[in-house]
Amino acid sequence: MEQYNVTGMSCAACSARVEKAVSKVPGVTACSVSLLTNSMGVEGTAAPAQVIAAVQQAGYGASLKGAAQAAPDPLEDRETPVLKRRLMASLGFLLVLMYFSMGHMMWGWPVPAFFARNHVAMGLLELLLTVAVMVINQKFFISGFKSLWHRAPNMDTLVALGATAAFGYSTYALFAMTDAQVRGDMDGVMHFMMELYFESAAMILTLITVGKMLEARSKGRTTDALKSLMKLAPKTATVVRGGAEAVIPVEQVQPGEEFVVRPGENIPVDGVVLEGSSAVNEAALTGESIPVDKAPGDPVSAATINQAGFIRCRATRVGQDTTLSQIIRMVSDAAATKAPIAKAADRVSGIFVPAVIAIAAVTTVVWLLLGRGAGFALARGISVLVISCPCALGLATPVAIMVGNGVGAKNGILFKTAVSLEQTGKVDIVALDKTGTITSGEPRVTDVAPAPGVGQDELVRAAFALEQKSEHPLARAVLDYGRTAGLAPEPVTGFAALPGNGLRAVLQGRTLVGGSESFLDSQTRVPDAVRREGRRLAEQGKTPLYFAADGRVLGLIAVADVIKEDSPQAVRELQNMGIHVVMLTGDNERTARAIGAQAGVDEVIAGVLPDGKEQVIRDLQRRGKVAMVGDGINDAPALTRADMGIAIGAGADVAIDAADIVLMKSRLSDVPAAIRLSRATLRNIHENLFWAFFYNTIGIPLAAGVFIPLGLTLNPMFGAAAMSLSSFCVVSNALRLNWFKLRDPRHDHKRRGRRPGKQPARPQTTDETEELSMKRTIKIEGMMCPHCEARVKKALEALPGVTEAVASHEAGTAVVTLSELVEDEALKKAVEEQDYTVVGIENS
Repeated sequence: MEQYNVTGMSCAACSARVEKAVSKVPGVTACSVSLLTNSMGVEGTAAPAQVIAAVQQAGYGASLKGAAQAAPDPLEDRETPVLKRRLMASLGFLLVLMYFSMGHMMWGWPVPAFFARNHVAMGLLELLLTVAVMVINQKFFISGFKSLWHRAPNMDTLVALGATAAFGYSTYALFAMTDAQVRGDMDGVMHFMMELYFESAAMILTLITVGKMLEARSKGRTTDALKSLMKLAPKTATVVRGGAEAVIPVEQVQPGEEFVVRPGENIPVDGVVLEGSSAVNEAALTGESIPVDKAPGDPVSAATINQAGFIRCRATRVGQDTTLSQIIRMVSDAAATKAPIAKAADRVSGIFVPAVIAIAAVTTVVWLLLGRGAGFALARGISVLVISCPCALGLATPVAIMVGNGVGAKNGILFKTAVSLEQTGKVDIVALDKTGTITSGEPRVTDVAPAPGVGQDELVRAAFALEQKSEHPLARAVLDYGRTAGLAPEPVTGFAALPGNGLRAVLQGRTLVGGSESFLDSQTRVPDAVRREGRRLAEQGKTPLYFAADGRVLGLIAVADVIKEDSPQAVRELQNMGIHVVMLTGDNERTARAIGAQAGVDEVIAGVLPDGKEQVIRDLQRRGKVAMVGDGINDAPALTRADMGIAIGAGADVAIDAADIVLMKSRLSDVPAAIRLSRATLRNIHENLFWAFFYNTIGIPLAAGVFIPLGLTLNPMFGAAAMSLSSFCVVSNALRLNWFKLRDPRHDHKRRGRRPGKQPARPQTTDETEELSMKRTIKIEGMMCPHCEARVKKALEALPGVTEAVASHEAGTAVVTLSELVEDEALKKAVEEQDYTVVGIENS
């Protein structure tokens, strides 16, 4: 998407005109104009010169964002200072005008005797003061009549026509009054004196300027979140060049270059820690106030704050590639897109102004035909022109979208487009990937069960010593548990990984063995109590590891990929919103169901392959709108297929690219928060649109004089005041979203409509339609947990010709689907390079 700055727009009719003009350019596939940020996003193959020419032909100005080094900041509020100066000057002349026209005529305020006895001189003074106000606010007339010339009238056209009509008729009345005074007709002089509407013309222009200034100030506040993000970007970096430190502008840092960060300094670019450790405050990116510990090998992001120690890092992403720049670009792109509900409002705005001009003309003619005076009829027509406000209609959606996006960005929730912010709250089903989304994605020790007569400390010490030389993922879980318990590594000798999922080593003369239940059965007798406990834990989806010393069973330690602390609460919140929660995973059904039960999901679909996830999403979409939440590369097809794709945490770039929403934190509770924010934003948009339509539905008939029989009429000045306040009210209402508590579930409610019924869980999804594919079943020894399955699966799917691999540590097999002939030897080698043993390969 190419982004452009657009100048000269004043209301929704302007943005609709620009959008219509650019959409007609050959090669443009999509165009979205934002009145709020005065920007335009264009997709397609059209050259920028063609796009800019189309905008200019429509009567506006355009320039490519970033085309010039000195290009002004598109988010800088340049309108408010200009409007403030215009308002001050207008008020100065208006107050004098009102003193003479209203104060003296209605309340008898004193004026110089020359004006008191010479009404023509009074009228001339009012004319001159009004001309001064019109010159100060000439932009209304230039923009309004220019748009009218291009047959695309806008809000400025309504103001210009109203002020011109009032000024023109008042000028005619002044000439008529002069003629009456020359003829000595004092009754005629007083009659035409009361027909002067100079103060109305000046008041209309001044009040509209007041409204424009308030609107500009409020619009400026809607982009505060984006501005604060841009201010976070560090200006300099301390790099290491030639063994010496040098402070350089952050733009000059190159990928792969080393830089240092001292306590209290901002990290200048994305990188990875090489040396040192620290606590880094990442609140700027994730909204999380608790500092995150960083050690060698950990990633760091630009604009985060190093709070504790000195660290040396290597730059990985610089310039526009940093996480901060990507966040800014996402929020900016979202502001440049249009929600479906906004497009409907824009279509109304496109025909609104011509319709209002027609209504004003008809109103004036009708009152003249009813026998009313020209002054009265004209006042009704002018009131219709100045009370009508297409701006309120055009701003109703974009201001709410911008504020909602800003609130999300401050809380680590990034909506890529306005459509995603509008539609997220409408989902019926949320499909959650298990690993890394519901669970932490890393195995941890969950249970320690010593055998009868054995102390827990003895069991943990033996397991810690035995596992310290193993490279298996489950071993790392045991080691982490031991370190947390304060154990120090004890040296062992004769360490060996044995066939049948086992380990052996000697500690201080004692022979330690550990591994699966079947392995320990081959080494010694496992007590029934320990065996029962192990099977109970296995039914919960955990992997029990048995340990023995000198033939005596010490007990077992259960390891599992545990669910995140906030996952059950997040699932409950989704369910309280009336959303059906489904868990998708490639794991075996027993493990998946155990995790699903702990998380409290409505439905579990296990044994799903990567392309199977995409098919499951298709199936779920038959039951309603589906949001898919995932973090891995294998989730990308499903994220793309879903009505709303949500990438959680700092997951794979492919997943982030495929998603509609990016959650910067790895916590599931941000999913209901995103839905809550979407619903609040949509509710705010509906409130704004209701106010805009209600205001015009009531205001236009009132201004036209429909309610005069009831004693209700509207002076043009009050019409102008109402027009000014309408846009201000819409923008102010949108700003209320800044105080929305998106993590507060107390006001959650189920959306109206059918909640998707619970369907039977599918144990497995495969590409059953590909009948011509070839399959092999590989019998493998050594797999003992889901992590082993993942290693075998990854190794096999890396081979050319292998489209899928389904590994099961329980069955001791891996079923591979082939798109072309692959030698058995190649399959065997891929598995055995992962330290597992292949005992046979059969055709399936």
